Amino acid sequence: MPSPVAELHATVLDCPDPEALAAFYLAVTGWEVTYRSEEYVFIGMGDSHRIAFQRVTDHRPVRWPAEHAVAHLDFTADDPEQAATTLVALGATRPSDQPGAGRWITLIDPAGHPLCLAPRD
Repeated sequence: MPSPVAELHATVLDCPDPEALAAFYLAVTGWEVTYRSEEYVFIGMGDSHRIAFQRVTDHRPVRWPAEHAVAHLDFTADDPEQAATTLVALGATRPSDQPGAGRWITLIDPAGHPLCLAPRD
């Protein structure tokens, strides 16, 4: 295997309010805030991968399903349906278009990013 050229530092999501979106994903993951500034909030756990939330004042969420996002986050849960109910209570929305058809559940986070919940293997 060749030596890596670079190391992934974080997955960054654009949003109008980094603190609010970080709070949502803290509830999803159980991670902690690892860095915050006026423009960014990073969350993670130890040396694991981090998710960052970047303030973009003219952020425009995708219109699901008419527009598909360039990227999305996939999560697993013991009970995806129960997890989806919890995340909707935290501010996510559940669109009527569900391309996973029983294999996964698509939600839209409070800033308009799609995310998926699948059963743990």
